[in-house]
Amino acid sequence: MKNVLVPVETHSSIDSVLATALLFARRFGSYVEGVPLGPDLPDLVAFDMPVSWTLADQNTWRELAEDGRKKFSAFMDTAGVAEHEKFPDQLSWGWAGETALGDSHVSSYARIFDVTVLGRPGPERGDARMATAEATLFESGRPVLLAPPNAPSILGDTILIAWNQSSETARAVALAMPLLKLARKVIILSIPERTVEGPTGERLAHNLRANGVPAEAVDRSGKGKSHGEAILDHASALGADLLVKGAYTQSRLRQMIFGGATSYILGRAAMPVLMAN
Repeated sequence: MKNVLVPVETHSSIDSVLATALLFARRFGSYVEGVPLGPDLPDLVAFDMPVSWTLADQNTWRELAEDGRKKFSAFMDTAGVAEHEKFPDQLSWGWAGETALGDSHVSSYARIFDVTVLGRPGPERGDARMATAEATLFESGRPVLLAPPNAPSILGDTILIAWNQSSETARAVALAMPLLKLARKVIILSIPERTVEGPTGERLAHNLRANGVPAEAVDRSGKGKSHGEAILDHASALGADLLVKGAYTQSRLRQMIFGGATSYILGRAAMPVLMAN
């Protein structure tokens, strides 16, 4: 995982996004590329017409990009990370884009990166946007690493896989393999009440161990809790610092209407979450 994409937008968890991306990149000596992010204009107009006019009149996309570049470069300079042109074969950073990109452009650009780091979406106006996370999950074909509101101090030492036996989670596990091989411990959590038809967690653990992953399988009850709540509670109790999960085993529309584990975790996880769809 040598290429990390970080869309930069001013929101409440941007500092955590940058810190999480750097923690991830240090594990692999990665190149971290920042790109300026802004909402797709049709989405913004649909959400709040007065805000869209204010944005169009008082700020240009170029100014948004310049603000993002300053934030990103200052963070990397303070962290002692070199620019990519000077040290292309080690942990380094670069910046791409002179104007802010919308969610659809960022999600397509993410297809050439090993992982994209985003802020965990929140309900408040100043939080990271759900539209960005969903566009990248559905359109990039690559994993998304969601940073919690508060920056973590460690990432990837103890990894928990929320194994529901689905194809979405199988893809997330496959894409997370470089991280899994570096972990001190990998816990495969199965909640029997919430699985689909497929191989057990013990079978997954056996096959991961054959690939050099220190994996163990555990079963825990989810009774009395939603699936997402049970996953997060067990992940915390088991000491995980990173959660790996498939996104949207149910349809996205069904999750929006009835709720689901992905929607719950997207809104409440206090640890980094690696997701793929």
